[in-house]
Amino acid sequence: RVPVPDARFDYLCEHYKPASKVPAFLNVTDIAGLVKGAHEGKGLGNAFLSNINACDAIFHVIRAFDEEEIIHVEGDVDPARDLDIIHSELRFKDLEYLHKQLDPLEKSVARGADKHRKAEHDCLVKVREILQAGKWVRNGIWDNREIDVLNQHLFLTAKPVIYLVNMSEKDYIRKKNKWLVKIKEWIDANDPGAIVILMSCAIELKLFDMEPDEKEAYFKEKNTTSALEKIIVTGYKALNLIYFFTVGKDEVKAWTMHVGTKSPQAAGRIHTDFERGFIMAEVMGFNDFKEHGSEAECKANGKYRQKGRDYIVEDGDIILFKFNAGAGLKDKKK
Repeated sequence: RVPVPDARFDYLCEHYKPASKVPAFLNVTDIAGLVKGAHEGKGLGNAFLSNINACDAIFHVIRAFDEEEIIHVEGDVDPARDLDIIHSELRFKDLEYLHKQLDPLEKSVARGADKHRKAEHDCLVKVREILQAGKWVRNGIWDNREIDVLNQHLFLTAKPVIYLVNMSEKDYIRKKNKWLVKIKEWIDANDPGAIVILMSCAIELKLFDMEPDEKEAYFKEKNTTSALEKIIVTGYKALNLIYFFTVGKDEVKAWTMHVGTKSPQAAGRIHTDFERGFIMAEVMGFNDFKEHGSEAECKANGKYRQKGRDYIVEDGDIILFKFNAGAGLKDKKK
């Protein structure tokens, strides 16, 4: 569980100096490496794949360094081969699951017994065609009805993937590596447009034990920086998540929600009573607040807005919700 770095949150904490500071968090699960044949039970097999199933997105760490003391399960380092293995194993597992779902459905639809599931059947047939062609579900083109079906089945290959190229300290600092061209070629061919982040676990481990002034000196000496913040923020965005802030002397807090969330549902992130009794949201954009310096100045300059049920909350909004709890109007700041 790692906090999501955000200069806006830091600014609000500095401004209000609250007793409690609660940033947004990203939960990251470290899953053991996958071997060829995992979908058939080899290695950790199904345990590994079930762990992936419980996640919403994938950080795919690609080994791109040579180190004799760190043995590779395949005997040597070859990132393109490793990418093929992961890509194929997850696809095979989805095909295995798909056959179990689709075989009985095809029979019942053919008999006319499940006409209401015809749309689901057609969508799953399309999934089968994509997987058998060596592609991932995520790379298909889907309409809204098909997306509803996919959300019922949660295929492994429908999950967002961010590729993390793990290089040696030397290669990361100079931004050169003998495998980068092959990795790019593989991604362009198999997952075009995917996000790729260069990193070095060796550097991140070294930084973990440093004091802030030591880190600053290291960055200056090596003319480099940590990739960790970029990885966290990118992972958070890959989940289609944003957050709004509630502020005050007691607490400054970032509340996580999905892009497109309306104000009553955003209020429900704080408490279900807020959503049930929602009256309005009083909203300041972060940039407006920073420009004018206070809630009072935002009001004086017309930047303090009252929004109703149809307002779609924007990333970084500062919000005070008003709701009716059955005993009159209540204000709540957290």
